[in-house]
Amino acid sequence: MKTAYFDTIAGISGDMTLGAFLSAGVSLEDLRSEIGKLGLKGIELEASHIMRNGITAVKLDVVVSASGGHHRHLQDILRIIEGSSLTVRVKENAVKIFNEVAKAESKIHDTPIEKIHFHEVGALDSIVDIVGAAICIDLLGIERVYSSPVKLGCGGFVDAEHGKLPVPSPAAVEILRGYPSVLTQIPFELTTPTGAAIIKALSSGILSSETISVESIGYGAGTRDIPNIPNLLRVMIGELKPEYTEEEMMVVETNIDDMNPEIFPFVIEKLFEKGANDAYLTPVMMKKGRPGMLLSATVSRGKLDNLVAEIFSQTTTLGVRIHVTERKKLARHECEVKTSFGTVRAKLIEYNGLEHLVPEFEECKRLAIRDKMPLVEVYRILEKELAGRGG
Repeated sequence: MKTAYFDTIAGISGDMTLGAFLSAGVSLEDLRSEIGKLGLKGIELEASHIMRNGITAVKLDVVVSASGGHHRHLQDILRIIEGSSLTVRVKENAVKIFNEVAKAESKIHDTPIEKIHFHEVGALDSIVDIVGAAICIDLLGIERVYSSPVKLGCGGFVDAEHGKLPVPSPAAVEILRGYPSVLTQIPFELTTPTGAAIIKALSSGILSSETISVESIGYGAGTRDIPNIPNLLRVMIGELKPEYTEEEMMVVETNIDDMNPEIFPFVIEKLFEKGANDAYLTPVMMKKGRPGMLLSATVSRGKLDNLVAEIFSQTTTLGVRIHVTERKKLARHECEVKTSFGTVRAKLIEYNGLEHLVPEFEECKRLAIRDKMPLVEVYRILEKELAGRGG
């Protein structure tokens, strides 16, 4: 999976993002050509190589020679994007980024999104930064974006349309709500609202123990020199081989103390038939000291309604609790292997760069019945034969 990893050494802004992508291999002429599809007048992209703490980086400037028309509604910007001949993926990602800005501005100013006037982010240079980031991701064929925790300045002030604002800016903080961030002691605006929105809209989160084979590295330079650290955004692009996949799951729970316990196994079976990834029972002590069972099931969002309907149909409960959770699943797939029992199905599981084979329960059960052997003995033989054969 081709991945871009944003290392926010000194935060992130729109121009730093474009500079980093140019440094990593995007052609300036290709970027200019794609930006030209927006039909914006009076803009030019200029790139230069500069040094930051001995590291060569690209400084990208969007030069605006015509009036930028700073005050635009979200719909004005979306019309520019949707009316262009940019690819569908570029349009979708650009819209995601602008929607993050719009939601933050709406919250800060207590104003409906459709009435929000974009100021700095509605200027031509910011439109180019945001759409340009989406273009670079498309040109490089990047499938997934990750980042380090986002660095934020703290303690200073920045000039804006509304006057002086504290650092980090209210918009940047609001956009990054819920995303891992780091408050530094640097009194400058390290991360701008545009940079924050790019990360929040496009990033799948931060990397931990994943393995990435880096193919190209780019450095985008910020405007000023910052004491003690290089004012750079680094992007690393390469193939990511995750230890696991991530997916959103729904957890459905209910407490039951007035149902014949003989029915529970049938209920569990029916929940699996309705798409539950897992379903189980936990003994609990309920009100008035009555013993009961906590029935829990995990299911994808698309199958949630059918599973809940089945719980109401098959149990005595009057209500369920539902909450969102995240599941991390090791990479695995079914395969066929030759053993002393003949060809059998097994799971090939990948973890920490290694592969190992695990017997499938249903296959072991089939063999135990076929050969009139204890199930535990079938497992023992297969586990021994499969050990070390995964790679």
